[in-house]
Amino acid sequence: MFDKNLIEETKQIHRQQFGKDPDVVAYAPGRIEVLGNHTDYNEGTVLSAAINMGHCFCISKSDKPGIRLMAIDVDAVAEFDLDTPGKVEGYGWANYSKGVMTYLREKGIDVGHVDCSFLGTIPMGAGLSSSAALEVATAYAVLALTGREMDRKEIAKVCQRAEHEYAGVMCGLLDQFSSIYGVEHGLIHSDFRTLEVSNVSLPDGVVFLMVNSKVKHSLVDSEYNERRERCEQAAREFAALLDHPVTALRDVSWDEFVAHRDEIDPAAAKRACHVVGEIMRVEKSMELLSDDGLAEFGQFLFDSHDTSRYEFENSCEELDVIVDAAKEAGALGARLSGGGFGGSVVVLIRNEQVDAMKAAIRSAYKRRCNIDPDIAVVIPSAGACVVSSE
Repeated sequence: MFDKNLIEETKQIHRQQFGKDPDVVAYAPGRIEVLGNHTDYNEGTVLSAAINMGHCFCISKSDKPGIRLMAIDVDAVAEFDLDTPGKVEGYGWANYSKGVMTYLREKGIDVGHVDCSFLGTIPMGAGLSSSAALEVATAYAVLALTGREMDRKEIAKVCQRAEHEYAGVMCGLLDQFSSIYGVEHGLIHSDFRTLEVSNVSLPDGVVFLMVNSKVKHSLVDSEYNERRERCEQAAREFAALLDHPVTALRDVSWDEFVAHRDEIDPAAAKRACHVVGEIMRVEKSMELLSDDGLAEFGQFLFDSHDTSRYEFENSCEELDVIVDAAKEAGALGARLSGGGFGGSVVVLIRNEQVDAMKAAIRSAYKRRCNIDPDIAVVIPSAGACVVSSE
């Protein structure tokens, strides 16, 4: 599901800027993390969804040397070429596309001399993976322009590498997988041990709200590192207790955790409680959604936030206020979405609850935190595609 007005606007401005229609128009959506928090580096699983917001990317061949890339929202054009290594100075947003083009070129897919433009509908800073959407849209456009094909997982890895080395963000593959493998009214199940991806449908009549708290408490490296180190410590200590191999918390079942949590370091057990519980909740949710267990699935979202709040301690007062307000107003489920320490909350509701839920959350949040949150309906949508190719 993409916004046709976005596509037409991007094409029109591309035509005005470069004097020709685009040869290829591609689109890639942003994403929400629905369940499976901090499980990726523990070789766990995640449920996510591509959403009805994303980036449109237009590209046309050019007689002029080099690459011109226009960010329509800021009315700026960056010029670069792939023979010059390194980042595009002064145009940070251009590096997502340059990185993708660079690593596709390493694989023998050379975009040549081109004019490009992009425009998106993803709110910046809301935790909806605007950068991954731009990377994926760039890759799809370049592949279509050059007439080449690539396995979708390889596309995701190229985009991830661009984010690592050109944007300096050491992300996992969740954002790229979600943008590529999205399905309408369904969730994406990503396994970060096997890199297998599958889909599961949502019951009819439900949508998600994404509530941007508009706060971001500093996640200093020591905070993130402490949690990761405690998870690795817990895995090592469980490996000494259990009679089967344990290389990551993925290998510890919830029953095993409960039986042995008092035998490992208390601080490590607190962090592991959240992660092991998340992996269990993700896997059980696959069955619940197949069997129409919507109420229990929604409770898992609340449970996820509870262990974020009390065990992993990556929530904050603002996120807690939003989740509590959603629960009080009758949401099916709600939890922080993403790394935590601020950012956004994802809320699962029935279609008819949208207006009342927005009002209840906004009222409670303004009263308690004196902030007017951004609240948007997000609809699980199809993944990246080439919209048109001349």
